[in-house]
Amino acid sequence: MSFRFKRIDHIQLAAPRDTEPEARQFFSGVLGFEEVEKPEALRKNGGVWFAFGDQQIHVGVEEPFHPAEKAHPALEVDDLDALLQHLDEHRVPYQSDEKLPGAKRIYLSDPFGNRMEVLEWIN
Repeated sequence: MSFRFKRIDHIQLAAPRDTEPEARQFFSGVLGFEEVEKPEALRKNGGVWFAFGDQQIHVGVEEPFHPAEKAHPALEVDDLDALLQHLDEHRVPYQSDEKLPGAKRIYLSDPFGNRMEVLEWIN
């Protein structure tokens, strides 16, 4: 092939219309992601974009809205125990999962019910 995929540019999660404040509270306020300004031409569509490192999560408006309860992004952290304490302090529920060899991981949902996986690879 004369082409190759380089990386994932961003992950899109869906949300109901007019829920940008809840998205900001969760993704920036709880998870600590930086909000990224959307291009002017896309602002009218609603939603909000976030970044951490060189990765982005875009929260876009979907009508009718249905949360992704199985499909999910998987985010790697460097200290899952510290994140668990942080989530507990912010009363964000999560479910531990020990089925992946070599990893500690949890599942949680964003404010709109979209499933998210967070894991830490252990040696």
